[in-house]
Amino acid sequence: MKKNNNIYIIAGKLKRRKIPILYQKKLKPTTNQIRETLFNWLNKKIINAYCLDCFSGSGALSIESISRGAKKVTLLEINKKIINNIKKTIKKFNIIEIKTIHTNTISWLKKKKTNYDIIFLDPPFYSNILEKIIFLLENNMWLKNNSWIYIECSKYQNNIKTPKSWFLYKNKTTGLVNYSIYIKKTNYFIELNKNNKYTL
Repeated sequence: MKKNNNIYIIAGKLKRRKIPILYQKKLKPTTNQIRETLFNWLNKKIINAYCLDCFSGSGALSIESISRGAKKVTLLEINKKIINNIKKTIKKFNIIEIKTIHTNTISWLKKKKTNYDIIFLDPPFYSNILEKIIFLLENNMWLKNNSWIYIECSKYQNNIKTPKSWFLYKNKTTGLVNYSIYIKKTNYFIELNKNNKYTL
């Protein structure tokens, strides 16, 4: 079975464990460099968090979350071969905190189930699916006040619309990838800094 280079867990109880990646044309694992930046942004927010990984791909974001102390992760993936590979990795690492679901993310999000503390959005680039997912997350109340939303996309997708209650916390571009963290705020006054970004 053809495979790409392994990626590895950066920190936490599973540090340095390698994640085998199936070769798939549209599979685009979040790089080690970007994941390190992302989880530095999340810092202590990941501890005991309930996370939703909407387009799991390699499973790296889900596994890294558990490694760093997340309570539970719900992992969604439409590709059967990919999710079977993730299940093998989870079993090998003896992880019981990740629930894997073989599903179409849009269809799954149309049903109201629960709220999440952190949501990862890393859909295939140029799929025109990102704003549909954002709409479903907001309107079907998958988010709570203070939920954190991570969005990864092509640097050329610079006109993504987000709800008014989503405030940009961090944003960075590395190579061809743009990635951002938003915080949903609804219950109290928000102070914005001079760059119109949310300040903790």
